[in-house]
Amino acid sequence: AAQSEAAQILEDVADERRAIIIEGKEEALKFRTDAEAEIRERRSEVQRTEQRIANRQENVERRATNLERRERKLSDKEKTVSELEHSLTELKAKRKQRLQEMKQELEEIGQLSMSDARNELMYSAEQEIEHDLAIRYRDFEEQARAEANEKARNILALAIHRFAADVVSEATVTTVQLPSDDMKGRLIGREGRNIRAIEKATGVDLIIDDTPEAVTLSCFDPVRREIARLAVTNLVSDGRIHPARIEEMVGRSEKEVSELIWKSGEEAALEVGVRGLHPDIVRLLGRLKYRYSYGENVLQHSIEVAHLSSMIASEVGANVKVAMAGGLLHDLGKALSHEVEGPHAEIGADIASKHSVAKAVCTCIAEHHDDVMSSTEAFIVSAADAISAARPGSRRDTAENYIKRLQAWKKSGAHLTAWRSATLFRRAAKCA
Repeated sequence: AAQSEAAQILEDVADERRAIIIEGKEEALKFRTDAEAEIRERRSEVQRTEQRIANRQENVERRATNLERRERKLSDKEKTVSELEHSLTELKAKRKQRLQEMKQELEEIGQLSMSDARNELMYSAEQEIEHDLAIRYRDFEEQARAEANEKARNILALAIHRFAADVVSEATVTTVQLPSDDMKGRLIGREGRNIRAIEKATGVDLIIDDTPEAVTLSCFDPVRREIARLAVTNLVSDGRIHPARIEEMVGRSEKEVSELIWKSGEEAALEVGVRGLHPDIVRLLGRLKYRYSYGENVLQHSIEVAHLSSMIASEVGANVKVAMAGGLLHDLGKALSHEVEGPHAEIGADIASKHSVAKAVCTCIAEHHDDVMSSTEAFIVSAADAISAARPGSRRDTAENYIKRLQAWKKSGAHLTAWRSATLFRRAAKCA
């Protein structure tokens, strides 16, 4: 058994030795194969590197040849340039010498030095140029003045013709008609409680006098006066007049007037085509419906000025939108002129500026009564305002203005016929 086991161990050792030898030979063969492949790869890489180096050497040699050729050409050109410079220097010297000789000959012939001749020539040229410029400037000025006057007349006539508004001469309503004189007592109430309630709720003085079937409303604020008129009218038509009913009617009239103000401002902006106005601006614009200037409704006047401004701006090539907005809002300050001190133009410009209105539009509002304007659109708005106010029937004049006009004519020595004087005095009496 020991011998068999020993023999078995020897066979296993021999098998293991053979396996180790075979494995070693395989690894050696594998290493040899890898080494040969690496050597072949390195040889090919070395060959490629040598080829690249050879190509680079060839390119360098070719470039060197080209550089040598260029250097030879440049050297030849430098020689040619130097020869030309030398020739040019000689020619300049000869030309300078010849000019000096000619100058001396001219001075001997004309008996004038070169500087004197130059000064005399420049003086005569300046005199001729100044004369020609003066003549041309005068001609251009006369032509421009004639064309400007004619074009201005055409533009204004076209704008007035295109906007043919109705003649406006309205008066502020300050009276309320009554169905009978018995209603006056009901308006006064027991111990005057009704009239006191009306005056307290509306802030308007209710004047009841001997005028048949009518009462008078007196207030400096046109909006309050309108609220009082609506409230009294509704009370008279309803017939129930007592303090509680008066407060209810006044509240209802305030809402109605507020809605009318907003609607009037919105309709005016839509009619003119001005968009993006702040609600407060629209509301102030609507308040102008109850404001009159020389008998002319200010809101209607503002709409008319906006249309005229847009027409004139389109004719002269100015900004139509700015002129239109400036014309619509130019009297915006009159809506608050009773409450805020200062000219209505400055008040309107401040309000518009606070409510994000464009700066150019605010300039039109502020400068429409100034003598000097900073923009074309401001001048257009001022002109449109003057056109709107000056057309016949737009404003009601006062007796004082008629009398002043007559006195001015008398001082100037103007001859007035008796018929004309009588007519004017009748009109003055009618206005008074």
